[in-house]
Amino acid sequence: MIFQLAIGSLVIAISVAIQAEMFNLLSTRFDMLLRFERRYLHRFANTGAIILAVLFILLVHSINVWLWAVVFLLTGAFKTLEPSLYFALVSYTTVGFGDITLPPDWRLLSGMTAANGFLLFGWSTAYMVELVRRTA
Repeated sequence: MIFQLAIGSLVIAISVAIQAEMFNLLSTRFDMLLRFERRYLHRFANTGAIILAVLFILLVHSINVWLWAVVFLLTGAFKTLEPSLYFALVSYTTVGFGDITLPPDWRLLSGMTAANGFLLFGWSTAYMVELVRRTA
C-alpha cells in the first residue's frame, strides 16, 4: 500500500510540474500570439487565440494521461499499451466506466489518477478564465 501511494504521489508531482511548465510556456507567449492573430485574423483573433489555447491545454492533459499509462505499464498493472492508455484516460477524466480495472495490488493508483485529473482540470479551467480575460 505504501509503495502504491509513493508511486502515485511521484506521478502526481511530475504531472503537476508538467502542467505548470507548459502553462508557463503558453503564458509567456500568449500576448505575442494574440498580437499576431489580431494582425491577420482581425475580428476572429480572440477566438483563434482561445482555440489554440484550448488545443494546447488538451495536449498538456494528453501528456499527463500518457504518463499514467506508462506507469501502469511499468508497474505491470497492464501488459499492453491499449488497455493501459484506455484505463488512464477513463480514470484521469473521472469517467470511470469500470469495464477495465486495476489488479488489487495496484488499485489505489486508480483513485490517485482520478484525483490528479480532477485537480488538473480544475486548474485548467481557472487558467482558461484568465486567458479569456487577457483577450478583452
